[in-house]
Amino acid sequence: MKGIVSQSVKEVLQSLVDDGLVQADKIGSSNFFWSFPSQRGAMMQHRLTAVKESQASYRSQIKELHTAIEMETAARPGSTERNASLSRLSAAQKELEGLVTELAQYGACDPVKVEEKKRAVMLAKEAAVRWTDNYVLLLGHFTRQSCVEPSEIKKYLGVDDDYEDIC
Repeated sequence: MKGIVSQSVKEVLQSLVDDGLVQADKIGSSNFFWSFPSQRGAMMQHRLTAVKESQASYRSQIKELHTAIEMETAARPGSTERNASLSRLSAAQKELEGLVTELAQYGACDPVKVEEKKRAVMLAKEAAVRWTDNYVLLLGHFTRQSCVEPSEIKKYLGVDDDYEDIC
């Protein structure tokens, strides 16, 4: 009557139920929807309490981590030997990063990749030989069984005259 589509009302109500702004219940064959202002306030209060509790737990974790860091730094006094070892470690890490970038630049000449490509080429060649052998065997079988010229079978299969057998 008023130009409101009932399906759009259902969609709006469903979105409000999904957002938790409206409650829904089915009683018998009827669906009832309701919303109380105090319920929204209680939900927000519950959410605020949960956030405050998680904030307190995170702050306590941060304090524990700070104390653990202080304890570990106190347990490892800064000696000249330790400082020298740390400097050697950082130098070795920088050298490793440099070598990794250099290895990445030589990626095409990487022995592992070259070996993988060799294996892939060998497998491809074996597959090509196998398929050409199968083709030759089937061609021979058809020519013997049906007494048809091989050129006619090649023409029917769409095989060009420049086909070469891989040896």
